Amino acid sequence: MANVYLHWFDKFFHSVDGPAHFAKAKLVRYADDFVVLARYQGPRLLAWVERTLENRLGLTINRAKTRVVNLNEEGVCLTFLGYQFRYDRDQYGRGHRYLNQEPAVKSVARARERVKEMTGASQCFKPVRVVVGELNRYLRGWRSYFGEGYPRKAFRKIGGYVRERLIGHLRRRSQRPFRPAEGTNWYQHLTRMGLEPM
Repeated sequence: MANVYLHWFDKFFHSVDGPAHFAKAKLVRYADDFVVLARYQGPRLLAWVERTLENRLGLTINRAKTRVVNLNEEGVCLTFLGYQFRYDRDQYGRGHRYLNQEPAVKSVARARERVKEMTGASQCFKPVRVVVGELNRYLRGWRSYFGEGYPRKAFRKIGGYVRERLIGHLRRRSQRPFRPAEGTNWYQHLTRMGLEPM
């Protein structure tokens, strides 16, 4: 429904008297969530967005979630569709910055929460390989969606947390302290059980 209704916002935005022309702005929208990109976001552009959404289309802007972000400022980031965008210094010490795109902090926290649910005490009735299969399916989707940009740090965090939770799950299910076979570490053991690496 949001796409059908806000199709008109797209039309107005790109019309002759819209921000695409007078401010050289770009609109990136997914359903009812959108970002307006412009080199200079002046009062005219902001007033146009508010007037069009509230007066022309009869919608209410969520002021708590709406803000103007200047990515050129130090430490400022933009969060959109689960991703976080910000300019970071070049990691090799060169004199320029690059646009870093990585999973947002909230996205990583939500993934951890989901992994915690999938490996909790309430899941002990399931065979371990079923739990591993469900984790693989979830993580494959997460990895596929967040594979753009520079996700390595987030992938490492999630991968480590998954192994930690699975080890706890195996120990919880066992009446005696569970250990991998001699000469095998936990990483190898979980891989043999079918856990896919992040």
